[in-house]
Amino acid sequence: MINSKNKVNSIFFRNIFNFVLSIIVFFCISIKKSEALPHEWVGVPTSEYGEQLWDRKSIKRNEDGSVRVLSKFIPKTKSEITKDILYTMDINCFEKSFRDVDVSIDEANSNLNDLANWQDPNGDKLILGVIGQVCRVEN
Repeated sequence: MINSKNKVNSIFFRNIFNFVLSIIVFFCISIKKSEALPHEWVGVPTSEYGEQLWDRKSIKRNEDGSVRVLSKFIPKTKSEITKDILYTMDINCFEKSFRDVDVSIDEANSNLNDLANWQDPNGDKLILGVIGQVCRVEN
């Protein structure tokens, strides 16, 4: 009699444990998926070097009034060395300047550097396109 009670208790606690573990795994997977928000890529006019896209859903206003946006450069010719490059850019709409606060080949390996220097686009058609479009959307 005692053995059968222990067996029932053992099965009950094992089932409860499996149920709780399943819930934890489910929530972890759900959270992981929700962090990978879809992008809304917007293209600027292409150049001889390739194309530049920026993510409309990534626009954020910084404390200093500049705008932060995720941007992607797709080179015209691709090889093992030249891959799509992701830039997290800060844009100063008033001065038409920018700074790349992160450069990576995937979003998982992001390393923001908020101390990057502001730069003039020096006539770069792709960067000017991103600055112009982002500033029009944000203002």
